[in-house]
Amino acid sequence: MSPSRAHAVEAGSFVGLGGRGRRLVGDLVALTKPKVQSLLLLTTLTAMYAAGRPSAGLVVATLVGGALSAGGASAFNHWYDRDIDALMPRTTDRPLPSGRMAPHVALWVALWLSIASVLVLGLAVNWVAAGLSVAGLAWYCGVYTMWLKRRTTQNIVIGGAAGAFPPMVGWAAVTGEVTWTSVAMFAIVFAWTAPHFWALALLIQDDYAAARVPMLPVVRGEAVTHRAIVNWSAVTVAVSLAPALIGTMGPLYIAVALILGVELLRRSVLLRQRADRPAAVALHLYALAYLAVLFLAMVVDHQLGL
Repeated sequence: MSPSRAHAVEAGSFVGLGGRGRRLVGDLVALTKPKVQSLLLLTTLTAMYAAGRPSAGLVVATLVGGALSAGGASAFNHWYDRDIDALMPRTTDRPLPSGRMAPHVALWVALWLSIASVLVLGLAVNWVAAGLSVAGLAWYCGVYTMWLKRRTTQNIVIGGAAGAFPPMVGWAAVTGEVTWTSVAMFAIVFAWTAPHFWALALLIQDDYAAARVPMLPVVRGEAVTHRAIVNWSAVTVAVSLAPALIGTMGPLYIAVALILGVELLRRSVLLRQRADRPAAVALHLYALAYLAVLFLAMVVDHQLGL
């Protein structure tokens, strides 16, 4: 082989290794579901500033610990659900069903991320926040992923409690305790999860049907799902007023909560009336903005003393 050709082969090998390395890093990141994490971390962060004026170091430690916990839970979900992920078109290219990653790798990632999250939160924040994070992780992995997801249409209602722990973690990171305000934050996210996720489930119900996951629109039909979304949207609006009723939030928060809530109900009723894909997309996207703006309103109300 000529020197020039040997050099070309060697360069090609390095390019190939670089490409595989980037793909591995991409797959490891995908295990943690970063898009899902963003809203969880936002509720954590806003809860911290609604509780007080945390230092930058405390904020960073809490968010890192929360990200590790959420990443560990997501990696476990990738490992446990790899069989049904292989049956749904939108998930077949995930690291495990695609064959790019061995299952035991994802399980080890889940284990070590979870351990790291406990250590970071416990040692750098406080053990109340660490305990709440562990509770959310256990609920997501054990109650939702392993128990409810494949067994009942109420999987996302009960299992959705896992996503409601982050604001409690944020509040405890600053105050060192669980209070009625943090419980109210938990209740808001818990109630909000059902209309938010069922709107998404309407859009991807064919995937769930292919994997035999008993999501509400697959088992009970779209009409029942539309009614359930309206009902749970009403519950969400009612629960969103709890922080004001217990005296933590003031007029600004109440005004924002009511304005956002009326629009949430309007979009939910519109989905029930129109029963089409654009209305489901609109509700799903609005629900994301709803929760973000509601929690930001808590921060503004608290910080300005309104």
